[in-house]
Amino acid sequence: MDTLSQQVTETLRTWILHGRLTPGTRVEEVPIAETLKVSRTPVRAALAALAMEGLIDHQPKKGYLVRAFALEDILAAYEVRSVLEGLACRRFAALGVDDATAALLRDCLRTGDEILAKGQLLLDDLAPYQQMNVTLHNALMQGARNPWVVRFGAQAQAVPFASDRIMLWHDHGVILRSHDDHHRIVQAVIDGDAARAEQLMREHVYYAGILLRDNYQRVLDERAGSAVAQDPPLALSNGA
Repeated sequence: MDTLSQQVTETLRTWILHGRLTPGTRVEEVPIAETLKVSRTPVRAALAALAMEGLIDHQPKKGYLVRAFALEDILAAYEVRSVLEGLACRRFAALGVDDATAALLRDCLRTGDEILAKGQLLLDDLAPYQQMNVTLHNALMQGARNPWVVRFGAQAQAVPFASDRIMLWHDHGVILRSHDDHHRIVQAVIDGDAARAEQLMREHVYYAGILLRDNYQRVLDERAGSAVAQDPPLALSNGA
């Protein structure tokens, strides 16, 4: 896939994960191409890629529709994430952490600490914290030095509400607990404590799934309110 197609794929994936394209929405080449100011060729490639990921479904005479995920599907993705990311941390700890990656991980921790030291999560802090979280988790996954762990981990991430690309919680206490996990995970990996690193990461992701399970309806209601408040990104229609 060329760079432009990758950019279109990333944009559409982000829209789906963040709820700008809601389940059941029909996504078509022409309006997407017009909105993104690209030709239909990269859009066609992007839609095919997202269908392979399972984020959209192709239906006869309806084209592509944004897939709806049941809560059971989302929790199953969290289960897979916990196993794969735990495995990644175990391998990384056993293989050893190079100085550059150790510095990157510590920088991520400092960034999170500075944001959370304010005692509240400001609106302007959400994007930087989210980017820090993605960078940290990606570095730990890459540290496994196993392309299959990275590949299957990315597939589990491509499920709405199960991805570390989005922040479901704006509660300072919830995020603080999660970032405390980051500190313990990174320290175990750097110390070479493979068993502890794996267990900590598995619990970290597992708890995120439990939190979603217990607050799923509230998350749906908040996302629906956000979708109503924002301008529609495309001239798309519901799939019915």
